[in-house]
Amino acid sequence: MQDALSIQHVSHSFGRFAALKDVSLSVPRGGFTALLGVNGAGKTTLFSLITRLYDNTSGRIEVAGHDLRREPGAALARLGVVFQSRALDPDLTVAQNLEYHAALHGIPRHEARLRAAEVLELVGLADKLGSRVSALSGGQSRRAEIARALIHRPQILLLDEATVGLDVKARAEVVALTRALTATGVSALWATHILDEIRPEDGLVILHRGEVLAQGNAGQIGGNDLTGTFLRLTGESA
Repeated sequence: MQDALSIQHVSHSFGRFAALKDVSLSVPRGGFTALLGVNGAGKTTLFSLITRLYDNTSGRIEVAGHDLRREPGAALARLGVVFQSRALDPDLTVAQNLEYHAALHGIPRHEARLRAAEVLELVGLADKLGSRVSALSGGQSRRAEIARALIHRPQILLLDEATVGLDVKARAEVVALTRALTATGVSALWATHILDEIRPEDGLVILHRGEVLAQGNAGQIGGNDLTGTFLRLTGESA
């Protein structure tokens, strides 16, 4: 089966600083894959290449079989993105934010309203359709961001440190929601520096100083001590 995301031999530099060095990884369809690394590992740079905020000039990136360089429109249409920084307008309602994002994808207003209700039900915010984003809690706001990323029905979600700033309960709820979404067929690449967000059954990519140090099943890589494995591989604590 074709991977939801395939990255092969991608490098990227800022001047003389090599932010990514020959990175290769894949995310299977319907899978939850954690991209684990400390701050500065290259996670956000990689996401910026996948979303074309930066041009990738080496290697190959495919989204659901579509080459990002040759078919950027088709590739990006299959991506849903939740960045670390907030993307919702706090002065608009949740529905208005989602409908605006739907319009950017060419979805007609009537269809956008139906989809907004659908995805908010999916993320547990059906009763917040008419609420201003500024009135939401931190956890609710992140779930609304996920709803926004889902409204055009992508095949893969990219989530960059999506739980930063949340309390323990809200963080657990956002991770659990993302896992549940993969059961619907959506794939997820979950970038994090927090080890306890990763389960043994997850896919795992350990990224450190721009290099992939390990890739595979989290349980097989970390055994009963992912913390120790990460420290041994990177020399740093996550």
